[in-house]
Amino acid sequence: MNRFQDKFDPRVWEVVASIPPGRVMGYGEVARAAGFPRYSRMVSASLGRSPEPLPWHRVVRSNRTLAFEPGSSAYREQSQLLKQEGVRFDGLKIIEVEPDDSLDRILWGPQD
Repeated sequence: MNRFQDKFDPRVWEVVASIPPGRVMGYGEVARAAGFPRYSRMVSASLGRSPEPLPWHRVVRSNRTLAFEPGSSAYREQSQLLKQEGVRFDGLKIIEVEPDDSLDRILWGPQD
């Protein structure tokens, strides 16, 4: 690894490892959360360098579609893993669903 990867990769791995089951993040969102906002295209390569298994399937394009060709084995694997976690799709696009315990976000009222 080079010096940049020594800094970049562990931060990306930490962010991806923290994505909860049933949720997704875009490549750019991962890069920003890792502290490298202009490096979204490097996130995928970083995931491939991880020595430990990561929930790579929770990282998607910014438009909430999968980065693989629809119908490919990689596409089917990622969509199956996401569906097992409760992620729903509308065609090729992921539908973001808030957890049931987010009633505070639904109810309107003055903030304390």
